Amino acid sequence: MFVEIAFAGLPIDRDEVEEALDAAFGPDGEITGAGSGMERCHLDLEIEGSLDRGVALERVRSVLAGLGVQEYTTLNVSD
Repeated sequence: MFVEIAFAGLPIDRDEVEEALDAAFGPDGEITGAGSGMERCHLDLEIEGSLDRGVALERVRSVLAGLGVQEYTTLNVSD
């Protein structure tokens, strides 16, 4: 599964989010890309196909909520 995590007006450094996602997913997921522009940025997260989709998305949302950035985030999910 591929998740593009798009941020608008992110109040913390994107690298902090990346590190938290790396820690939360370990070998089950990998940041494969990132980008930034005018007040927007994104992370591309590739998640192992064996991980349940609901569990994976809940893990992403939990990390974002723990960092206090969920309201700045849009998830674009594809298989």
